This record gives sequence, C-alpha cells and structure tokens, in this order.
Amino acid sequence: MNREGHLKSEQHTQQIFRHRKGWKVLAITLGACVILSACGNDNSITSEQGEKQSAEQTSNTNKEGENIHQEQNSAPEGAAMVTPDNFVDTLMKGSSEDIYRQLGPQMKEAITLEKLKTSADEFLEGVTSLDQVFAAEMNNLTEFAWKDQTGTKGIRVYFTEANQIDGLLIQPLETHEDTDQKFTKTEFHFPLKGEWYVFWGGNDVMSNYHYEHETQRYALDIIRTKEQSSYHGDAKENENYHAFGEPLYAAADGTVVEIKNDIPDNVPGVMNPEEPAGNYVVIDHGNGEYSITAHIKKGSVSVKKGDKLKQGDLIGELGNSGNSSEAHLHFQVSDGPDLFTSRSMNIRWADQSQQLTRGNTIQGLAE
Repeated sequence: MNREGHLKSEQHTQQIFRHRKGWKVLAITLGACVILSACGNDNSITSEQGEKQSAEQTSNTNKEGENIHQEQNSAPEGAAMVTPDNFVDTLMKGSSEDIYRQLGPQMKEAITLEKLKTSADEFLEGVTSLDQVFAAEMNNLTEFAWKDQTGTKGIRVYFTEANQIDGLLIQPLETHEDTDQKFTKTEFHFPLKGEWYVFWGGNDVMSNYHYEHETQRYALDIIRTKEQSSYHGDAKENENYHAFGEPLYAAADGTVVEIKNDIPDNVPGVMNPEEPAGNYVVIDHGNGEYSITAHIKKGSVSVKKGDKLKQGDLIGELGNSGNSSEAHLHFQVSDGPDLFTSRSMNIRWADQSQQLTRGNTIQGLAE
C-alpha cells in the first residue's frame, strides 16, 4: 500500500523489466484476472501488476476467454505441454519457446519471446536447482512459487485450469534479519472472528509482497475463502466477497489516534491510489507501537479519535476502500501512526500456535 500505489485492473496487462543486482526483475500479469492488488507495490506482480496481485489481488479468471484460448495454447504435435509439474524442468532446460507458447494472449502482447528468453537466461545464471515453496489454488488460478538453492532468487507462475500461464514473476530475494527477529512488546490478537486465509504474510517477498518496503514489511493481507474462492457470483459486486462487511475488532488495548470513514468502497478490480489506505483506524498501544487497520468499509468505523479501547472492542467492518482490488484486511503494526513514514514491526501474536504466513488458513477470535 505505497503512497504511489500502482493501479491494477482487469483491463491492463503490465510488465516490469528492471535491472537489479546484475539481472532483471520480470513481472507480467494478465488483464483477465485481478490478482490481489491489495495495496500497490513497485516490484511485485501486482504493482505494475505489482498484494499485488496485490488481491495481489486475488484472482478472477475469465473462463470464457480461457476456453477460447485453450486450443491455441495447446502444445503442437510432438511438443510437451508445460504444466506446473514440469515447468521448472522446462525452464532449466532453456526451453523458453515452450513457456512462451502457453502465455495468455494479453501476456504475449506485453512481452516478446526474445525478452522472455533474455530475462530467463539472466535469472538462471548460477542457479543449479529450484525448490517449490508455495502452491495454492484461488479463484480459478493456481499459483506456484520456487526459490533457488541460495534463497536469493524467486520465481512465481500462475496457471489456469487449462494450463495457460496467466502470470509470471522472477525477482531477487533479500532478507532483513535485523528486524525479522525483533517483535512488538504488545501481544496482539487476530482482529477477526472465524476462519481466514493469509493471502500475503511472511518474511520474504515470495510470501509477502510488502516485505520489500520498510514501512509495510510485516503487514498482512487477509481474505476469507470458501471452496478455494474469495467470492461467489458476480465478481464485480463487493457484497459477493466472503470478507466484505465482516466485523473488525481491536487487536489489543489502546487509544484511537486516527480514523478515516468516508472513502467509498471500490468496484472490485478498480482501485483508488489517491487514498491508498482507504478508511482506517490507527490505535496507539503504548511502547511506541501503533496498529493500522486499513481498507475498512465506508461509514462502518465505530470508534472516534481519543476512544480508549479494550482488546476485542468493535472498530468497524471489513471493506474494499483505498488501493484495494477486493475486500480484505490490511493489518500492520508500526513504530508511529503514519503508515507511510513509520517503520513496520514484526507482530508478537498472543496465539503462537498458528503461522500467519502466505497460504495458511487460520482461526481467528471465537465466534
């Protein structure tokens, strides 16, 4: 959710070719799917894409388009179909043509075969193996992610049910061990009731696109899923998202220091980069620790500046305001009340039996 948050919508396929550490970041995403572009970013799939993706953010595949292009993306006679199972082998063998053949048509408009080959070759320099670190299906797209043997390079690919490749990201991976091991003094409780899915969360950019940015490094993006989908029916209606309107609670005792309550909720897939956080509640928990709950539903904030809160007090309803592509919770703790100038802090959770990392389903407060 950078102040410069980049727009990601269903109408745009976007790409990045940016030199970093001697090789290029490559990020391409399909316009026919909204990948949880929760808050904007400048080097991840959802940014130019760039969580996102941000939903990332989540995905809304155009099944009709998928069927139309399924035949044209089939492998020619004698050539193997690229699937999640053989993608790494295909890449390591240098068979960029096979991968390119299965890119969606809008992705092919965004990148040439030659650019794909160049980016892949630069990425593979020094790579002897790629280990899978993530696999999950969401909204008719299946995402797979791998890291190289050094943990310094990552690749992420999105496949449709027909094995069309509708998203691709390769990038360097960095760690920040100095802050990874520092946790808040306050113990926080998960601010939602029931079962939830961690869309972005963890201590590297493969699991948490926020990680690259000091102001949001340990932020979480949380959605609610049913049958591997974050919505039902018309994907353009906020009310059809399982998370929309769910009550939000104070994650720990504290004093409300900032709120916003008048930003309209977006049509899913169309974000508001002018108001990145949308509606929000900022709570001072003492010890120089401030929780920031963002993208709240317009008009639902139930607290005011100066209110003294106890953990579990209602503060609003989950929404889709600000630089958000679908209803989700953006939650972080920072060392100051300003989202864009304060530093994100690693959260000490009261319940340490659950890992709030990408792909995990967690149990929130008792219903």
